[in-house]
Amino acid sequence: MINSSPRESLVKFEQTPNPHTYKFSWGKKITDQSLECLNSDEAQSSPLATKIFGFPWAQSVFIGTDFITIEKQEWVSWDVLAEPLSNLIAEHVESGEPILLNTSTDVSLESESSEIVTKIKWVLEHEIRPAVAMDGGDIQFVSFNNGYLKIAMKGACSGCPSSQITLKEGIETHLKSLFSEIISVNT
Repeated sequence: MINSSPRESLVKFEQTPNPHTYKFSWGKKITDQSLECLNSDEAQSSPLATKIFGFPWAQSVFIGTDFITIEKQEWVSWDVLAEPLSNLIAEHVESGEPILLNTSTDVSLESESSEIVTKIKWVLEHEIRPAVAMDGGDIQFVSFNNGYLKIAMKGACSGCPSSQITLKEGIETHLKSLFSEIISVNT
């Protein structure tokens, strides 16, 4: 007897606060680094992202350690894309092909190295980043100079309509409550 129902993908998908971005996750860590690709040229260090950019609807791809967020173009619906894309990602993961090629993604550009920077990075990594990752995004420290903290919001956060609210009312408010040295947080 042939089973005519499609197999359940090991990759689950869900909406994010960004209506053009879905989060695809497989429930386990699959890479040690993250990578944001805003176009097909930037995807060259990821065989998986390269496959996704092979489709004309792909806008951006963010690969986290245990999830991937994909932003689509406006003219196509997630109703059409989500399940086949979940299967494509599952096939890639199951095949053992690399998610990322050997690259370094350290975007830290800080000019001020101090105890406060170390503490800010710790809070970003251990308190804020996990919360942002739940919605398919990522946050990275860029710099801290004279009270002004610069971060990078990636994945679903980069184009999300509510990202500025998250930045100012969530991240900035929390960090300012912990560190009197912080005047402002921006991207």
